Amino acid sequence: MATPIIMPKFGQMTEESAIVEWLKKEGDKVAKGDILFTVETDKSVMEVESFEEGTLLKIVVQPGINVPVQSTVGFLGRPGEAIPAVTAPAPIAAPRPQPAGSAVPSAPTPSATAPAPEPATAPSVPHPIAQPLAPPLFRISPRAAALARDCVIDPSRITGSGPNGRVVEKDVKAYLEAKGYRRLRISPAAKQLAAKEKLDVLAIHGTAESGRITVADVQRALAEKPKPMSKMRQIIAQRLSQSVVTAPHFFVTVEVDMTDLVKFRAQLKAQGAPYTVTDFIAQAVVLTLKEFPEVNSATDGKAIRWNSHVHLGLAVSLDQGLVVPAIRNADELTLAELNARAKELADKARAGKLAPDEMTGSTFTISNMGMLDVENFTAIINPGESAILAVSSTRKTPVVRDDKVMVRSIMKMTLSSDHRIIDGAMAARFVNGIRQKLENLELWKLLTT
Repeated sequence: MATPIIMPKFGQMTEESAIVEWLKKEGDKVAKGDILFTVETDKSVMEVESFEEGTLLKIVVQPGINVPVQSTVGFLGRPGEAIPAVTAPAPIAAPRPQPAGSAVPSAPTPSATAPAPEPATAPSVPHPIAQPLAPPLFRISPRAAALARDCVIDPSRITGSGPNGRVVEKDVKAYLEAKGYRRLRISPAAKQLAAKEKLDVLAIHGTAESGRITVADVQRALAEKPKPMSKMRQIIAQRLSQSVVTAPHFFVTVEVDMTDLVKFRAQLKAQGAPYTVTDFIAQAVVLTLKEFPEVNSATDGKAIRWNSHVHLGLAVSLDQGLVVPAIRNADELTLAELNARAKELADKARAGKLAPDEMTGSTFTISNMGMLDVENFTAIINPGESAILAVSSTRKTPVVRDDKVMVRSIMKMTLSSDHRIIDGAMAARFVNGIRQKLENLELWKLLTT
């Protein structure tokens, strides 16, 4: 019997995934260890390999469809081998947004195949809940559809005069006349491209002479066409929106004099040491979190959960979004071990090799934009944490020391805190604790020997 190919469960929190691309097609030979397909989880793209050899007999789930983990997505076996009858798992759709101000979710629409209820002399429910109105069915005659297609316009914008609001050919002609379609000037290549991409030429602004629409105008309209967000961006949007709504943020900023530490790091680098500025910041944060366990906690608004270990999240920017790999038990690592683990996770993130479990469970996060030439910024707290540190660029700045103006390397740090469990005084002491450690050169000499 053919062997089912199962959608893996990549992490404890992963309940659904979507296939990005099948790297094998039906009928292809598959060797043990070959990559069958790639899967997009919450924040990464993972490769799924075959644990046995055979032929890819059937693809059950096509790319781009969210399905539950452990679902059958295909079959592997010998050519001609019987394939069990299986129905593709139902796609998991995103929940519909509720109307503003609605306190009760919409009731589900009855199934079209459900039996009709028997007549009753009295309603069984005293106050029935109104069902959401289904969008009106768009109806158009074949001749009208062909005319709209030839003219490369969107017929859904047309009000129909036929039976049940059906759009007929005369409606399309009237619409074209009202919109001045005869005066429209468009190059053949532009019209062909608009038709291919299913754009409405009446909605495209021509920038050539006399308002003529060119290929460049169509390409510009195509670039502005709404595109679905990737699963990764949807998860980022969902989590950060949740954080802003549920956690009252407040911000504390301090300036850190990095002059001595920058010089010391340069000396270490000349000796072959791999330390980065982020490593020193991460170590200072870990040490300070030990002193302020409340900042290493989290709340749901009813209870506070204290974390006995520091699982440090380090934000890594990728082309497709932001990921936050977590350094487990960072409070037990030396500076050298912290450097090695941070580099390993950052490399895996950029290569798309992070496992979902490596991106969950952080108790405090650092977002370092120092390499992007920013003076100051604030960050949004990751759900499940109580604070996040935003680190800006180190800049040469005139400062006053002992009543004298001098140039020093200054870096600004902003702590975003959840005001439900962290008050202003604690936030100030915490972020100043980090500053004091970064400015303590003797501490770093001790930790790097």
